Amino acid sequence: MVLGRSTLEGETVRPDHLMAAIRHGVLNGGKRFRPFLVLESARLFGVVQQSALPAAAALECVHCYSLIHDDLPAMDDDDVRRGLPTVHKAFDEATAILAGDALLTFAFDLLSDPGCGLGAEIRVRLISRLARAAGFGGMAGGQALDLAAAETRPDELGVVTLQAMKTGALIRFACEAGAIMADAPAADLNRMRSFGETIGVAFQLADDLLDVTQTAAAMGKATGKDADAGKATLVGLKGEAWARDELARLVAKAETLLEPYGEAGHILRDAARFVAWRQS
Repeated sequence: MVLGRSTLEGETVRPDHLMAAIRHGVLNGGKRFRPFLVLESARLFGVVQQSALPAAAALECVHCYSLIHDDLPAMDDDDVRRGLPTVHKAFDEATAILAGDALLTFAFDLLSDPGCGLGAEIRVRLISRLARAAGFGGMAGGQALDLAAAETRPDELGVVTLQAMKTGALIRFACEAGAIMADAPAADLNRMRSFGETIGVAFQLADDLLDVTQTAAAMGKATGKDADAGKATLVGLKGEAWARDELARLVAKAETLLEPYGEAGHILRDAARFVAWRQS
C-alpha cells in the first residue's frame, strides 16, 4: 500500500497530517488476518500473489477504516486500539473521520487498478462483493444494529445476524476473493463463501469469549465493554462452556469444507483453528 507523500494521477497533494493519521490507523500492528485469508484463498486456486495483493490490501484498508470510525466517541468510544491511542485520541475526531473516509475510497482505487493483472470483469466482481460486504447490508449495517443493541437487547437470532454483518461479512469476502480471482466454478465459490461464514462466526465468538476472560493489557483494547453497556452476546446468552463447544463444532465444519482441496488447504485449516483458540 502507498501511504507516503507521493501522489497518484488525478491527485493534487496528500496532506501530511492526514497521512500521519492514516499510517497510525493502519500500520500500528494487528493480525492482518483478513488480507492473509485473501492471499491464502488465492493461493488455493492458483492465483499468483502479486495479482492477489491489491485485493488483500484493499480489504485491510476497509477493515482499518471501520476500526477508526468504530472507535469514535459517537460509536464505541474507545481510547486504545492495538495497545496505542486510537486515531481520534492521537489526532482529533475530524481527522479520524477523514482518515477512515480516505481509506475506504483508497480500497476501491486499489481494486480498480488494471496493473494488478486481473481482468476488468474480475475486478468489477471484487469491487461489487467488497462494496456489499462493507455497506448497509454488511459491515456498516451491522454496526448500526450493534449501536441499537445497547438500547434494545436482541435475541439469539438478532445477535447472530448482527455479528454476521459487522464481523463476518469482511471475513466471508476474504475467503471467497480467491475463487473470484481465479474465476472458479460456482461450487468452489459457494464452498469458500461457506468457509468464510463459518470462521467469521468463530472469530466473533472467540472475540466475545476473550472479552470476558482476558485482560485489557492482553487484548490491547478495552475488555468487558459489551457487558457494561448491556449488549447481548452469544457468550452472555449461552455461557462460556457452550461457546467453547460451539467453537470446536465450527472448526470441524470449516475443516470439512476444505476437504476437497486436500493438502493444499492445510494453511486455511490452521487458520480456522487459530481463529477459535487464539488468546488475543
